[in-house]
Amino acid sequence: MSTEISAAAVMELREKTGAGMMDCKKALTEAGGDTERAIEILRQKGLKKSAEKASRVAREGLVLAKINENRNFGVIVELNCETDFVARNEEFARLGHDILEQLFNTRPANLDSLLASPAHFNHGKTVGDSVAELTGKIGEKIQLKRFAAFTTSGGVLASYIHPGNKLGVLVQLDVENLENGVASEAHTLAYDLAMQTAAMSPSFIQRSEIPREVIEKEMNILREQGKAEGKPEKVLENVIKGRLEKYYQEVCLMEQIFVKDSSKSIKELVNEFSRKLDRKLVVQRFERYRLGE
Repeated sequence: MSTEISAAAVMELREKTGAGMMDCKKALTEAGGDTERAIEILRQKGLKKSAEKASRVAREGLVLAKINENRNFGVIVELNCETDFVARNEEFARLGHDILEQLFNTRPANLDSLLASPAHFNHGKTVGDSVAELTGKIGEKIQLKRFAAFTTSGGVLASYIHPGNKLGVLVQLDVENLENGVASEAHTLAYDLAMQTAAMSPSFIQRSEIPREVIEKEMNILREQGKAEGKPEKVLENVIKGRLEKYYQEVCLMEQIFVKDSSKSIKELVNEFSRKLDRKLVVQRFERYRLGE
């Protein structure tokens, strides 16, 4: 009579070994429910290797993005490994592109649901199992770190992947009364915004998005800097205000200087396109992924 294996026992073995769910269940079944024996079975099959890599740091890898033809849906994903050598490995790259395609086609709600979903590219395995499987095969830690998916009904999306796939950006630009005639022009702007975000690493779109506590923390830092420089109290507040403006220009996309034309800010660039297209344009959101961050 076969031993019934509980889901809790399977999860416990998976946490201990890093092996796939189905592999854990098969090992427990073969071991009659004995966890230690199941670990030995997995070790014999070479499926425990991924767990041995779990504590290592994976800061290399690939950032990939894809946008549909209508430019109203797009995804960006980061798949990590330990070394640049593995990042250039053909199997690693194939896994990254396979996961990107599954993201693009299935639109999972979050990372956990993606990892638990059946892998369209690896029959009988989940996406998480596939990552663990390649970890065991290649011999270093592989981690699906994060992804983002944007959908817009009234705008355009653009992505930028820096050569080498270590840095990528996905941007959404909303367009008032979007029509086919303006979509291409709007995409040109969105692509420039993606490149800008990649190059200048803004944290926010505009200053109104910055949490009050972040501003207060920055002001306290600037105040202490001013005191250390010996600034008199009567001029210290003006010094803080001036330096805070420079801070906004660094962290807010709309206030940054356009990298392709230093004579204008991003806000001026967006306004320029708004006048050209005779409609309102709004930078709605962006995701910027850099390996290791």
